[in-house]
Amino acid sequence: MIKVGTKAPDFCLKDHGDNEVSLKDNKDKWIILYFYPKDNTSGCTKEACDFTETIQDYKGLNAVIVGISPDSTESHRRFIEKQGLGITLLSDPDKKVHKAYGAWGIKKNYGKEYEGVIRSTFIISPEGEIAEAWSKVKVRVKRKNGETRHVDIVKERLKELQSE
Repeated sequence: MIKVGTKAPDFCLKDHGDNEVSLKDNKDKWIILYFYPKDNTSGCTKEACDFTETIQDYKGLNAVIVGISPDSTESHRRFIEKQGLGITLLSDPDKKVHKAYGAWGIKKNYGKEYEGVIRSTFIISPEGEIAEAWSKVKVRVKRKNGETRHVDIVKERLKELQSE
């Protein structure tokens, strides 16, 4: 996993409209970069919908939200249309960007090991540095006093970083 304080690895990937998007395209903005396993699965849909629901809050904080998965641009188009998403989704079929950020690796499920996407989120500063990083993200966590959403934790941390 890439460390806080280091330069964010640059990338150039295609979005859901087959346009090339790079890290440099969002200079002077905060970037919420999140890696997720698969379009139209329950956890990934919740996460994408949660980010879409809070997009105006993030825009007010001068931040853009970018999701990356190994899925194709066509899959991203269907996902965006089906769920009414308002965020940018990028396709990383060869997983180079996943690996550069430490979001691809060995996972365990029911005692079996396999390679896969490690759900991760990064806040990248306008200067292009990793300002915060989360690995093995849980999209929502149930607590006694209700449910905590990862997107709200990210938003609160962004506010803290901006006031430092």
